[in-house]
Amino acid sequence: MSKNILLISQYFYPETFRVNDMACEWVKRGYKVTVLTGIPNYPMGKYFDGYDKKHRTRENWNNVNIIRIPLIARGNSANRIVNAFGMVANYFSFISSGKKWVKSREAAELHADLVFTFEVSPMTQALIGVWYGKRYHVPTFLYVQDLWPENVETVTGIHNKFIIGPINRMVDKIYRNTDEIFTTSPSFVNAIVNRKKSVDKRKVHYWPQYAEEFYKPMNPRPVSCIDSSDSSYKIAFTGNIGTAQGLDILPKTAKLLQNEAVRFIIVGDGRYQAEFEKQIDELDVRDKFIMIPRVSAEQVPAILSNVDAGFISFNKTPLWENTIPAKLQSYMACGKAIIASASGETKRVIEEAECGVCCAIGNPIALAEGIKNMMNLDSKFMGQKARKYFEEKFDKKKLMDEMDKFFFVDIK
Repeated sequence: MSKNILLISQYFYPETFRVNDMACEWVKRGYKVTVLTGIPNYPMGKYFDGYDKKHRTRENWNNVNIIRIPLIARGNSANRIVNAFGMVANYFSFISSGKKWVKSREAAELHADLVFTFEVSPMTQALIGVWYGKRYHVPTFLYVQDLWPENVETVTGIHNKFIIGPINRMVDKIYRNTDEIFTTSPSFVNAIVNRKKSVDKRKVHYWPQYAEEFYKPMNPRPVSCIDSSDSSYKIAFTGNIGTAQGLDILPKTAKLLQNEAVRFIIVGDGRYQAEFEKQIDELDVRDKFIMIPRVSAEQVPAILSNVDAGFISFNKTPLWENTIPAKLQSYMACGKAIIASASGETKRVIEEAECGVCCAIGNPIALAEGIKNMMNLDSKFMGQKARKYFEEKFDKKKLMDEMDKFFFVDIK
């Protein structure tokens, strides 16, 4: 008899998160999967074409049943305060709709055997999993990718106890009422277990992100936006262009490397893109950058096949130091050397794999020197080491097999 998973994620296809692949993999493994999600609007803050509160609220995608509940699009404003209000409205509209849905006939007739919440911010969405688990007496699982309230404090700069206190109490409630908690880094495990209201360490597990099978080494493939005759040392950044990524280091680094044959390939978009490109033009280094609009995840390996290394950076905060970004696994799966302006967990992985260089966060001089050093090393060999480490530590089949064991232990 197949098991029925209720997967809760505020973000889902056509938004590009790894949870999409997890859902499809569970279907391949014989599970019935229903996803409770919102109206797609990430990262640009407006509903995707064809989606709204009345259209495409129920879909079947790759044999995954999708239920889309109403939420307010987060918006995209140049005003930080307006953005903050938009994000709060986005978060709370989703859980408000979720609370109503949990009490609905549709929820009651779903007969899920377990509920699994895929938590990238906001943590508030995990309340829906807790409510469903309690109401229908099923095991609850939580995959923590963003720590709260640490993420709120880091992103917003808010440390007021009257705001952070209630968030802490919410998080305590979620952890207390969750049967198994998984995290993307060992540091996250420690952070959760050592909270003021401690969490039973027996139910907190390090379960790193994998990369989908289409992320794999390949020979260079023609890509229209990259000149195959350009012999420059090419460094790619793929993903969301936001403030957390610390990409302001790149225009400054490009200025320091203006006499070197280096190009930065930036693939993606996001709220910080306009400011990022403004910095590029102010420093007169546009010739060092190739900007590629957001592409599907499946197109990324072909782009990476044309570059020498992948790039990762963060703003300097303890939270990001404890994070292993999903793009690290993607780069390693494609057999790419890594250049990083990072520390903590990202640095640990790069050093363990011996697959690149890691420079001090926010230091363009150190990054420029690191890039020049990499240009004199065998990036292809480092990429092979990256792939080997990926196969040992981040292999999809191994990780999903491990998750199956948890499911069958908790499903009665």
